[in-house]
Amino acid sequence: MRIEVWAPRARSVALEADGVRQAMHADEARRGWWVAEVPDAAHGSDYGFRLDGGVPRPDPRSRWQPYGVHGPSRVYDHGRFSWTDSGWHGRPLAGSVVYELHIGTFTAQGTFDAAIEHLDDLVDLGVGHVEVMPVAAFDGTHGWGYDGVAVYAVHEPYGGPDGLKRFVDAAHARGLAVLLDVVYNHLGPSGNYLAEFGPYFTDTYRTPWGDAVNLDGPGSDEVRAYVLDNARSWLVDFHLDGLRIDATHELHDKRAVPLLEELAAEADVLAARLGRPITLIAESDRNDPRTVTPRAGGGLGLTAQWDDDVHHALHATLTGERDGYYCDFGSLETLAKALTSTFVHDGTLSTFRGRHHGRPVDRERIPGSAFVVSLQTHDQVGNRATGDRLAATLTRSHLAISAALLLTSPYTPMLFMGEEWAAGTPWQYFTSFSDPDLSAAVRDGRRAEFATHDWRPVDVPDPGDIATYHRSKLDWTEPGRSPHKEILEWYRTLLALRRDRPELRDPRLGRVAVTYDEEARWLVVHRGSLRVVVNLGADAQQVPLDSPVERVLVASKRTYPVSVGLELDAEAVAIVQV
Repeated sequence: MRIEVWAPRARSVALEADGVRQAMHADEARRGWWVAEVPDAAHGSDYGFRLDGGVPRPDPRSRWQPYGVHGPSRVYDHGRFSWTDSGWHGRPLAGSVVYELHIGTFTAQGTFDAAIEHLDDLVDLGVGHVEVMPVAAFDGTHGWGYDGVAVYAVHEPYGGPDGLKRFVDAAHARGLAVLLDVVYNHLGPSGNYLAEFGPYFTDTYRTPWGDAVNLDGPGSDEVRAYVLDNARSWLVDFHLDGLRIDATHELHDKRAVPLLEELAAEADVLAARLGRPITLIAESDRNDPRTVTPRAGGGLGLTAQWDDDVHHALHATLTGERDGYYCDFGSLETLAKALTSTFVHDGTLSTFRGRHHGRPVDRERIPGSAFVVSLQTHDQVGNRATGDRLAATLTRSHLAISAALLLTSPYTPMLFMGEEWAAGTPWQYFTSFSDPDLSAAVRDGRRAEFATHDWRPVDVPDPGDIATYHRSKLDWTEPGRSPHKEILEWYRTLLALRRDRPELRDPRLGRVAVTYDEEARWLVVHRGSLRVVVNLGADAQQVPLDSPVERVLVASKRTYPVSVGLELDAEAVAIVQV
């Protein structure tokens, strides 16, 4: 077996495989690469690299880290897994609904196999894509996953590489596509040995996590290949249907063909080769529609991008919060713009940023399905001081209204696990770093950050406390009892209506209109022959419509037609056909 590693910074590299050390030799054809032939190495063999006589380090491209990110790597043969999804031809993102989940807290066991037991619940709910938060190996047993350091390996406590494959195979058997959240903008603080091997990072740019990944400096050809090969591996070796790419605004890259565009081109090639759609979703705070503009039109060509402005508009309107980045949101005018024009900040002044921000979306050329929108996400819940969900703040009436506006929008809706039944469990920030000093620094830094927002340090959970992790696990007994089961039925009803009515899956932004009365606090979303009618007022009132109501399809409270309009109870929503 041939074992190789890119380590241009090393003067010598020794391979240790199954306890036997041997010198590696420089590959004359590829600068910076070291190779060794190990006839006895095979699936299950443990190995590592000694750079210039140092301590053994795991393989930067390790497929398997059974001893954790500080231990040796293990050879993994992808061909040994028996797939049963040969009949799977994928499903496009357009027209679908995404469900974001975290393997470690989705179930009490926190494993892929345990998560498989609830895939039928997601099918019954009516979602089409499951977006799994990062599973690349990180230090410790539990964490959010954004501190991954072995980006090719699957976190062993979740079930390792075979566990992920079983999960994907089971999802495909149920008609569910699987997306994976990947992090290419930084690595975690513990177990990150890449800089010892080569110029994976650069101080030319700074990110919130330190030096940026080197995408355009000397040696960056191999770094980009490292990222692109990783993406291919998830899509080909693990049969994943797409990737959600974390914080793309921190991928600093001045090349003529940026990494994201190159990745989109590779995805198109793979889709043709595999015979199924490949979805790429960018998390970006730039409010730049060029991210999803086709490459032929001068864009990057990704399938979709997260749109936080819709979240902010919904959240601020319904909760009344105006702190931080919510300061420019909360009016019905802002909500109407978010529901029709994608970005609220599309070249307008962002008070929070202290500058103008964003770029307008061409509503006739770019479909709404290219924007993933949400009421709750891991970020928007977990980065609150106590990880409180909307259910801890909003009334059931407001939860019903927010779900209706999300699931009847022209965008691609995304739900965060447990949202569909108004989970009573929080989702907090948790870690399990092996270094106690690092754990203390994370705890103190987080508490200091929230102290600036008038939170007492004692009220901010300690991320390193195992109780913080256990509190964040879903309680699967909740969906069977009130009030959770009623909220779950509401979500199921809305998702079924979205499936049954093509107007609600129509992604053409130019065909969406919103009317509203800021003072009376009512709003109407026009979707073809359907009207989503919302009364946010404290009293029952008549909401004028443009045509008589033929029938009421869905209503959260007492609702009935009156001449050319609809009377709704206070804090009610109805979907009607005109």
